[in-house]
Amino acid sequence: MDSLLDALQEGRLIEFPEDYDKEDSLRFLAHILEAIPSLPAGTDVAERIMAKEEPTKTSLGKGWACPDARVPFNEDLICVVGWSPAGIDYGAPDGLPVRIIAMYLVPENQRSNYLREVSLLAKALEIYPGLENLNSAVKLNEVRDHLLDLISSTKGTVGPDARARMIQLQARPSVVEAPAYNLANLVVEPVTIIISTGIKPVVLAQDRQLVDMLDGSVGLAEGIAAQGMFQNGGWRIVKRREASFQADRVLFDCLAIKAADGKLA
Repeated sequence: MDSLLDALQEGRLIEFPEDYDKEDSLRFLAHILEAIPSLPAGTDVAERIMAKEEPTKTSLGKGWACPDARVPFNEDLICVVGWSPAGIDYGAPDGLPVRIIAMYLVPENQRSNYLREVSLLAKALEIYPGLENLNSAVKLNEVRDHLLDLISSTKGTVGPDARARMIQLQARPSVVEAPAYNLANLVVEPVTIIISTGIKPVVLAQDRQLVDMLDGSVGLAEGIAAQGMFQNGGWRIVKRREASFQADRVLFDCLAIKAADGKLA
């Protein structure tokens, strides 16, 4: 399960906000995949995920789901993992809430590798003795450790390179704060946006250049409110949650994402 291990190694393990439903979670993970610099411009992962989710169910059971987006180009098989502490009503056949969503971007040249990985994952879910502990975890670091154990439960079918990377990951000190922001090759900043009728959006962030860019952006409020995402100046702004207040004011808690070299697909 190399792609799942890559996701853990590169920081692509993300905790969902408490109020996220199935669609919120799928779109959020898809937007993270869209921000990976190697993707061709205009690759709409979110729509591919949602279109495939309509006629099919991507739940593996036991609190897991593995949605995938097939894309018509050659690239690495990429995985991003979301964790819901409370669980998501996913419509799973076994009726259990989904706590782990492992979303895959599946290029043309990786389809057989993807099928192999999902097959191994389904096998691991059957034999992993700590599944109940994983489903009851309350900290993201606990989830990461259990996922490493889950991968190691298939150690007879993973190669020495994967085992070496698991040893390296297990030796790392635990992340104390916001490990979801540690996305390899990406710069991720928390940003708060307050909108109201008839006034300019108020942008709160630590990065001054980001604030200046968003202050001058046309369509920021409309994009965040209608699509949950806005892109400009090399940054992709992804909504995590929103809250309504008096005077028609709405607060959007977002992540601002860009590639380390300043370029996003």
